[in-house]
Amino acid sequence: MDVILGIDIGGSTTKIVGLRTDGSIVSMLRVRAEDQITSLYGALGNFLLSNHLSLGDVRQIVLTGVGASYVEGDIYGLPTRKVDEFSASGTGALALSGQTSAVVATMGTGTAFLWAEKGGTVQHLCGSGIGGGTLGGLCHKLVGMERFGQIKKLAAQGDLANVDLTIADITCNPAATLDPTLTAANFGNLAEDASSADLAAGAVNLVLQAIGTMTVLACRCCNTQTAVLIGSMTTMEQVKANFETFERLYGIHYIIPENATFATAIGAALCSLDEQK
Repeated sequence: MDVILGIDIGGSTTKIVGLRTDGSIVSMLRVRAEDQITSLYGALGNFLLSNHLSLGDVRQIVLTGVGASYVEGDIYGLPTRKVDEFSASGTGALALSGQTSAVVATMGTGTAFLWAEKGGTVQHLCGSGIGGGTLGGLCHKLVGMERFGQIKKLAAQGDLANVDLTIADITCNPAATLDPTLTAANFGNLAEDASSADLAAGAVNLVLQAIGTMTVLACRCCNTQTAVLIGSMTTMEQVKANFETFERLYGIHYIIPENATFATAIGAALCSLDEQK
């Protein structure tokens, strides 16, 4: 088998994707480790073993993500190259969503906002320190947990009425363009008896709504109504409801493609494939 491995070494997890030379996906895997180099080699070994592959089956390794800067030279003697994270994310987002152009929000440890056009044009618009890292830090202090999976389960049980202030809470005659159920202030109505689940739900809502607001500004800056969301945070069940609200308010079409978590790793491998054609 002739496989190209795209590996996205992030701030907290490593995602690895194997592509055949026709661009089809062999398999995908994510690994969390205490440091990025351990995560990289653990993901690589796990991927080869679970897919019954040997080093001889790998044509090239393509690295991207913040952790790629810690890697020098070829890995295990295999041809190894790097693709900048923005190019990889934009390429992967367009490929998975089927769009020719879009604003791309990479919802990882922080959040980057890109303008991507088919053909390899990817522009970094801006970035925000608000993302999964923010959510983990807040929940570590608020509810004593920082693992993404735990937070997702706990937040799903929470009641935002015990945390957030809504438009209906502050006026009986809201503007015609405002839904009374919209958030007026995150954590602006925090009840003394708010549960851990309520607090987790409030933290999730704060992070997602901050990202949603920034996507609106990015789309208006680029004169588009299409935004593609990728990254680990897209797996949260609260994402759909939050961005449906932004879609209804601002007319922006939000796309969360299948395998959005692996978009950057897929994009890195696709960049290599495109150059080899």
